[in-house]
Amino acid sequence: MDKILEAVVMSSYPNNVKQGLVRRVIEAAKQPMDSEQCWSMLELSTKLYLTGDTKYKREIGKEVLEVYGHYHPEEFEEFFNVRFLLSLLQEGYGPLGKRSHYILDYIQLGLQFVLESPSANSIFSLLRIEVLRKVCERPSPKQCAKISKLLTQHPQCIPTGKHQVLFCQQLIRCIGQFQCISEGEEDIMEFLEQVNKVSGLLQRIWRTQTSAILPSLKELFTIISSTEEQEAPSNALASVVQFVPLELMDGVIRNLTNDDSITDVQMMTAISRMIDWVSWPLGKNIDKWIIGLLKGLAAVKKFSILIEVTLSKIEKVFSKLLYPIVREGALSVLQYMLLSFQHSHEAFHLLLPHIPRLVASLKKEDSNSATSSLEQLAELIHCMFFRFSGFPDLYEPVLEAVKALPIPNEDRIKHLLGQNAWTSQKNELACFYPRLASKSETGKIGLINLGNTCYMNSIIQSLFMASDFRHSVLNLTEGNSQPLMTKLQWLFAFLEHSQRPAISPESFLSASWPPWFTPGAQQDCSEYLKYLLDRLHEEEKTGKRIYQKLKESSLMSQAMEHRYLNKTLIEKMFGGKMMTKIRCLKCLNVSSREEAFTDLSLAFPPPDRHVRGSTSVLPVEEVGPQFIERPENPSQLTGSPWIPRKPPVARDSATPLMPVETLGVQEPGEAANPLRDNAIGMDAPKDPLLAFGEQAGAPKDSRSVPDLINYFLSPEKLTAENKYHCEKCASLQDAEKVAELTEGPHYLILTLLRFSFDPRTMKRKKILDNVSIPVVLKLPVLVTPEETEEVCRTGKDRAALESGFMSVVYDLCSVVVHSGISSESGHYYCYSRECTDTVPHEQPCDGAPKPASDKQLDFEIQWYLFNDTRVSFSSFESVSNVTSFFPKDTAYVLFYRQRPGRQSCLLHEALAEAGCLHGEPSLHKDLMEAISKDNILYLQEQEKEARNRAAYISALPKSPLWWRDFDRDKDDDSSSGGCSPATGGGGSGSFHGLVF
Repeated sequence: MDKILEAVVMSSYPNNVKQGLVRRVIEAAKQPMDSEQCWSMLELSTKLYLTGDTKYKREIGKEVLEVYGHYHPEEFEEFFNVRFLLSLLQEGYGPLGKRSHYILDYIQLGLQFVLESPSANSIFSLLRIEVLRKVCERPSPKQCAKISKLLTQHPQCIPTGKHQVLFCQQLIRCIGQFQCISEGEEDIMEFLEQVNKVSGLLQRIWRTQTSAILPSLKELFTIISSTEEQEAPSNALASVVQFVPLELMDGVIRNLTNDDSITDVQMMTAISRMIDWVSWPLGKNIDKWIIGLLKGLAAVKKFSILIEVTLSKIEKVFSKLLYPIVREGALSVLQYMLLSFQHSHEAFHLLLPHIPRLVASLKKEDSNSATSSLEQLAELIHCMFFRFSGFPDLYEPVLEAVKALPIPNEDRIKHLLGQNAWTSQKNELACFYPRLASKSETGKIGLINLGNTCYMNSIIQSLFMASDFRHSVLNLTEGNSQPLMTKLQWLFAFLEHSQRPAISPESFLSASWPPWFTPGAQQDCSEYLKYLLDRLHEEEKTGKRIYQKLKESSLMSQAMEHRYLNKTLIEKMFGGKMMTKIRCLKCLNVSSREEAFTDLSLAFPPPDRHVRGSTSVLPVEEVGPQFIERPENPSQLTGSPWIPRKPPVARDSATPLMPVETLGVQEPGEAANPLRDNAIGMDAPKDPLLAFGEQAGAPKDSRSVPDLINYFLSPEKLTAENKYHCEKCASLQDAEKVAELTEGPHYLILTLLRFSFDPRTMKRKKILDNVSIPVVLKLPVLVTPEETEEVCRTGKDRAALESGFMSVVYDLCSVVVHSGISSESGHYYCYSRECTDTVPHEQPCDGAPKPASDKQLDFEIQWYLFNDTRVSFSSFESVSNVTSFFPKDTAYVLFYRQRPGRQSCLLHEALAEAGCLHGEPSLHKDLMEAISKDNILYLQEQEKEARNRAAYISALPKSPLWWRDFDRDKDDDSSSGGCSPATGGGGSGSFHGLVF
């Protein structure tokens, strides 16, 4: 009968004819027959099943085997013996070089017919040994899946005792070597099914033998932490972790992170490879294990590992949000990585270029998964904005992308940041602040934040960018008996000459620290600035006078010489004077008092007071950034309202003394009409730069700096409980108080009083009103007797004698921005630029300056953004628009530099002369040596860090380039199917890129 069957199978008859003949043979096989005939048929069916070159032949072999196993059990048991199986497993079946791949399928098929036979135990014992041997030979995923299928169906064949643990470990090693060569979707799905069968077997073993779990996990960690492997282990290992009971996670991670035998490089390699598992599409709880290990490393303060791994892997994790099948796990890991990385903006900033594209892709997908992910992503982004404010230029495109998504409240943000931080002790991360490889491309140097010291960093950078002040500080001689000024000189010198990308101001912080400040807490930068300037002033004033750089000039009278040479450096640079006058409204007697100031604190007018449209005593004007020529028309000098021109007449006390005079840019020869318009800056020529200034500024109904100054200088009524005691009347009387600037400082510092005490909440609240900032400002300053004499001597602008006031022009040079809603919290950063004279030194002060052709316009002077360690190029447009994009980021302290004019001519000439004589400030020997030594030390540190970092980085597993996910999504919008980035479907290429 075997010959008949073989002839039929090998014949050239059509399959339907063969099927009929085979059916007859099979039916005949159900009848009793002798042992020899059964043996022949079993041999033939075995041959057909194992070596048949078509599926049809193998099906016939299978069918015959099943019939003989069912109807001739004794003969089948005799044929299917231990020796025969051992030969199959060790030697194979078929011609050499073409051994059958179906031996395991064949054994699984035959086992069902010998389960009750006396030889069953012998067969099981044999298979327990042989499957272990097979696994140790590292079979292919397909063969491994067949072993798993066999053992799952016949658990009696699973190795026992110590062999069982060894079997689990070797099976994990097999999984670690699984690779899917093909990129076809069907092949990938088959590969995933094979991996699931193998990991499912491990799950079955662990359920019945929990003692095998920990040795298996130890082997898994050994594989993923190995730095000697040529190729990284397969991501298929992710399928193993999903079956480990979560209740074991804490103990496993605690043992791993406290094992001294595991090196940092091994641990970093392991966690890096685990993070790659987020791309495994069928895993469960993988994100929980990754986050658990990251938290475990934070608990034992392995911050260097966490930093390296986060910076190297966060972009890849982010790219997986494109794929719905792995999105949930990837988002969980991303959230923890970002929310825990709070010591530096580096990790978040790596994602900034990719966020808009991902948001667009998720919006296009329009699924529940995408919508939920968008909301969680937006919450995460706003947490990062809150934690790392001060980067408006970088954040603007991201803010635009998420503007339509919900914004979490501040309590929610603080909760998320608080519960995910690596440590509550900020000083533990002090040595891990952003490690910048080189100086900023701007050439400027940043300042390290020493724990909420951004308020100091912003002030120092603003003072450093005040070039006249910087040069004066750097030019101070050694041994000047001014310890704080000396520390500032050293700090400025390092900011000027260090090779480091950022330096630590720790020494200066300890020396300039106001005693009432709380260490580690956020402070008011304006309060710090006032304290610092006052300390520097008092130190020079009471110590040895060392600032003797202003020299006697032929133009300098003895009075003027005394006036300038006897000032401290702070007075010369930042000091101004103000006259406060109080006039009794009954007897019209005026009392006055002059006092010095280093900054003007500008309050906000009440909401119902529109300063721009009202009148005030003294005018302040915002002008365009063009070159300002000296006014030829005497009427451009504004008169004092309290210099009598005719006897006063009785009038209503509410009537303003004098309307605000418009000081807009005039056409040549046009006379200014002080009553033409009472709004500042109107009717000015439509200069292109002026138009830009209007466009870049705030909305028209917002406040402006001139509004606040006008409000500061406007008359104040002293009535009711605030009446003034008039000495002439000898009683309390209604009065009017007004302030007049009598001397404009070289650097004008304006503080916008944004913080006020709220008795309801018992906290200082912040005024978030947007205030437009002019790049050029005219300030009215009272003409002094010395200046009046000078005007008379030059023979020009004699009308100044009658008018009493002259306009002093200031250029904006720094803006300190506060980000936040309270003075006790938030963040400070600053915009700065180097303002220099627009008038060449050779030109006489009494002549009208001529614009230099090589001088850039104000809008073209480079702005810089200083944010602790980071320094970047910026623009005035960014300065103007920052509050529009980020409502909590508001200008707080402004620095303006006075342009050369009559009042400041001598000081400007002295500064320019010092610059011509000495060039760049020359530092004393000790300071130069300290900088040189530190630069050498920095280079040595860089070399050492480069070696250490190379060792770390070389240990990181090689993985596919993460950005291909973004490129594929961008270039293949037409893909469709089950796994594409946008739709959750996918062509084979995108799916292969996802998993592998």
